[in-house]
Amino acid sequence: MGNWIENEGLSIFVILVWLGLNVFLFIWFYGVYNNGEEFFYTRKLLGFALPLARAPAACLNFNCMLILLPVCRNLLSFLRGSSACCSTRIRRQLDRNLTFHKLVAWMIALHTAIHTIAHLFNVEWCVNARVNNSDVYSIALSNLGDNPGESYLNFARRRIKNPEGGLYVAVTLLAGITGIVITLCLILIITSSTKTIRRSYFEVFWYTHHLFVIFFIGLAIHGAERIVRGQTAASRLEHNYKVCADNISQWGKIPDCPIPQFSGNPPMVVTHPFKTIELQMKKKGFKMEVGQYIFVKCPKVSSLEWHPFTLTSAPEEDFFSIHIRIVGDWTEGLFNACGCDKQEFQDAWKLPKIAVDGPFGTASEDVFSYEVVMLVGAGIGVTPFASILKSVWYKYCNNATNLRLKKIYFYWLCRDTHAFEWFADLLQLLETQMQERNNAGFLSYNIYLTGWDESQANHFAVHHDEEKDVITGLKQKTLYGRPNWDNEFKTIASQHPNTRIGVFLCGPEALAETLSKQCISNSESGPRGVHFIFNKENF
Repeated sequence: MGNWIENEGLSIFVILVWLGLNVFLFIWFYGVYNNGEEFFYTRKLLGFALPLARAPAACLNFNCMLILLPVCRNLLSFLRGSSACCSTRIRRQLDRNLTFHKLVAWMIALHTAIHTIAHLFNVEWCVNARVNNSDVYSIALSNLGDNPGESYLNFARRRIKNPEGGLYVAVTLLAGITGIVITLCLILIITSSTKTIRRSYFEVFWYTHHLFVIFFIGLAIHGAERIVRGQTAASRLEHNYKVCADNISQWGKIPDCPIPQFSGNPPMVVTHPFKTIELQMKKKGFKMEVGQYIFVKCPKVSSLEWHPFTLTSAPEEDFFSIHIRIVGDWTEGLFNACGCDKQEFQDAWKLPKIAVDGPFGTASEDVFSYEVVMLVGAGIGVTPFASILKSVWYKYCNNATNLRLKKIYFYWLCRDTHAFEWFADLLQLLETQMQERNNAGFLSYNIYLTGWDESQANHFAVHHDEEKDVITGLKQKTLYGRPNWDNEFKTIASQHPNTRIGVFLCGPEALAETLSKQCISNSESGPRGVHFIFNKENF
């Protein structure tokens, strides 16, 4: 090995540094999972396979970060230019980039083998414990999560015996699916990289190497489910494993040993532009409908204050969410408590406790009772319609045939351009979905910018003829000023005669009064004519 490296011209110093980093990462993360208090019960369930799976995973992330650098031609050219003042020996290392690329690839293969074998043991033991084919302790740990208020430790939730149970885990969990895909990609890439294949069947080598795209996509989402779970920090304060580990039958029965809670979830806070945060939460037994709202309290910010927020998630999603505009002391406090003012990663168990009351119903729940609806949102008042439009998108993705709603007219009035940014992605999804299903007329939306200065207006005028809007990136162009509601109502009435049209508003009282009058004046007196039914969000 040493002679080969020397022949290839790669410095022993570079190799030793790289190997040293791999050894350090392996030992460090092995110690974290083999000795860490939060993983005490995880080790009880998984045994030695836990650190043997996680340590090579850290090395895999490190080497996968390095693998592309030696084959980035522009980067190498830049480094050669910037190192012109250095010695020839140093510059020669850049010419041995493929040698280092191969070494990193073999290191990835090694750690992949260790990681995969360790997880095969993990899956087998978890499945066996779930079907009571294990020791009493593992069976008891595996039953956590079956009752309300508990969180699970064993990621195998179905009671299916091996080998069917192991196969079920592999093809239903995201970690299993992506693990299979990236392992197959790695095998194909490595086997097609031999000297014989490269010289005789170069096209095979070239095209299989492009599987790196799929490999890195799979690698990026491989751990998204966080199936390797540890005891939360809050739970460790109440449940000390040194006291409770030997009294598992008394968990939940004595004050000193409440049932431990486990977590592997990613952070629940997403920061959007212009100081708008999205708070994503999960709560056992929580069920919602579109347009509903909840009251939220964060004891870390205030032990007395409850604030209402409209749910922006759809009933079809496995979490519920709210969007919060940072405009006052309480929202600023929540922004800081959630770590949104920091750049580093925030673990879920480090986030503050959030108390939720609800959900409570509003007029927007009736939106699917009409064939035609007008949705009017002003500023952050667009939030209930995010839930509605998401639900419509999910229904279209699932080929819903019993959807009574046939036409949506959506109006959004906002004072500044920044507030459009977080909502534009949802509209783009809907826009694409409707076009793919040849139903682009299902959703008509108009976005009005009610506050702008002269320089902005000139910029927008210059780019008005471009295919997509310069603010939202949507095909529908942003309008300036306020809608002519009289024209809007008359146009819609003429296109939908003999129809009950639901008008839903989340906005200020002045706009509510205007729309209410328009609904009355544009509704026909006869029972068969067009009728506008006004509905307003009230907290």
